[in-house]
Amino acid sequence: MQRILKERDRLLRRTARLTGLTGTSVAAVCVCIPGAVSFVTLVSVLALFGIMAIGYYLLGTHGAIRWAVVVLVSGIAAMLLIGTGPLRLNSASVTTVAMIGSAALGALALVLLASRARIALLASSFVTVVTTVAVTTVTHEMSTTALGLVVCTWAALVLAGWWISQSVPRIMQRIASIGRAHQAERHASEVEAQRRQDARLLHDTVLATLTLLAHSGVGVSAEALRHQAADDAQLLRQLRLGGLPTPRSSGVYTLEPVAESALGKTLESVKQRFGRMGLEVNWHGSGQVLLQSGVLDAFLGALGECLENVRRHAGVAEADVTITDDETTVRAMVTDSGVGFELGDVDRARLGFAESVVGRLREVGGNARLFSSPGSGTTVVLEVPK
Repeated sequence: MQRILKERDRLLRRTARLTGLTGTSVAAVCVCIPGAVSFVTLVSVLALFGIMAIGYYLLGTHGAIRWAVVVLVSGIAAMLLIGTGPLRLNSASVTTVAMIGSAALGALALVLLASRARIALLASSFVTVVTTVAVTTVTHEMSTTALGLVVCTWAALVLAGWWISQSVPRIMQRIASIGRAHQAERHASEVEAQRRQDARLLHDTVLATLTLLAHSGVGVSAEALRHQAADDAQLLRQLRLGGLPTPRSSGVYTLEPVAESALGKTLESVKQRFGRMGLEVNWHGSGQVLLQSGVLDAFLGALGECLENVRRHAGVAEADVTITDDETTVRAMVTDSGVGFELGDVDRARLGFAESVVGRLREVGGNARLFSSPGSGTTVVLEVPK
């Protein structure tokens, strides 16, 4: 939402700059008509127009309210110079005053609608401009026309600024809503396609083996069953590590032996798995770290157990995982801001963390450390050798 508001304000500033520079340019052309004002007044007014142009440029670029004040003061000074000049007012000079008070200064209304303070400045600016136009042109027959032009222009620009202020956030929100709907539909399609692929894969491998076991392996030797079960176990292990079966459709699935795997490729599968279960996992640190398959298996298993503990016990829907490595060790720090617990209150008979995390890592030469306190969340540091 904050970004939408910034884009809206940028659009209003640029529109105000374009409108103000256009009005100032037209007023400059009118004041240059021969006989409109004296030469000294002409030079002074053109200098003030230059200040107004610079003010509008900076207002459109930076949006600081001081540039709006500079434009307003310069415009009022120009109108007063024209009205108090040595020459009598004529159609050209009155038209110049009307252009300054309408388009040249009315453009400020576009950027004075964002807050109560700016609206107050808008109201005072409008009253000041109308009063100045009225006082400056009171002796000329076109005074009423000039005042009408100023009032109508300010009203139109206020309406345009209000419309832009209200429309841009709604449009951006609708675009974002359409984007979210498209992403959700795409995710649902991908999940459905993955579900069908997984169903075919299980049907052609594990379920087929389980069916044979359910029928006591009738017609199949024990040795063949052992080999088939081993192949299925290898396939499932590779899938858990983020690998893909070959072929991807139904048929005979084969896997090439892998000596080492990239950690960055397998972490994404862990993130997606817990994302589907309602736990958002934010990854930080190293993106690609190579580990031996056995070490990687233990590392991901321990990491998954830690995230499962967060999902079940921490009372939060988000966890952070920071991956770092040096020449000999890969570390993962799993952090949550959940309820936490007192380490001394944990029943030593519980084997979940001791076996699923610490024991699993120690089998491959790694270790795990746990830090927690009630109300302060939990942090687990996992370490495995490269």
